[in-house]
Amino acid sequence: MAKILRIHPENPQENLIKEVVTVLKNGGLIIYPSDTVYALGCNIFDTKAMEKLAQLKKIKLEKARFSIICNDLSHLSGFTKPIDTSVFRFLKSKIPGPFTFIMDASKNLPTAYKGNKTIGIRVPDHAVPQMIVEKLGHPIASTSIKDDDEILEYSTDPELIAEKYENLVDLVIDSGYGDNIASTIVDLTGGEPEIIREGKGEL
Repeated sequence: MAKILRIHPENPQENLIKEVVTVLKNGGLIIYPSDTVYALGCNIFDTKAMEKLAQLKKIKLEKARFSIICNDLSHLSGFTKPIDTSVFRFLKSKIPGPFTFIMDASKNLPTAYKGNKTIGIRVPDHAVPQMIVEKLGHPIASTSIKDDDEILEYSTDPELIAEKYENLVDLVIDSGYGDNIASTIVDLTGGEPEIIREGKGEL
């Protein structure tokens, strides 16, 4: 049975964030809010947790393309190939925000990401995931929660999300209603930004 934590979206309670971090360190799966939709997350350095996340999405881990949630650009060097100044400036002007940036992956990726030539990097403009990553000390793996409803693509009500996932994840963060528009995906591997999926946010 998943535990539900009500965490303030703008001023997260530090003691509750520490509880979330403990769950992640112990290999748990969490559902957390962002500046776009609610998402599933886990510790990127815990391969078993990554496998559970892939199973939940009904895909094989080696085929999964989970984004990496950072709280600033300092983590880039660990996950991406060196980027030039113009790309760095571009990223800095858009981060934090509702964008997922596809970048060339470095060779020092966590085990579960080995073999990936590209990696999706995201820095949400939301205090809760930012504080989780800060207190954890490294990024988390992430994938959006899709809705089974054909009209509503994404679930927005954390209480309904908690009901649906109560036996599938370890913890659900309730920070109020989420958005129902996912992030805009921008490919930066070709030098010039190319929009792969239109979502929230304008470039």
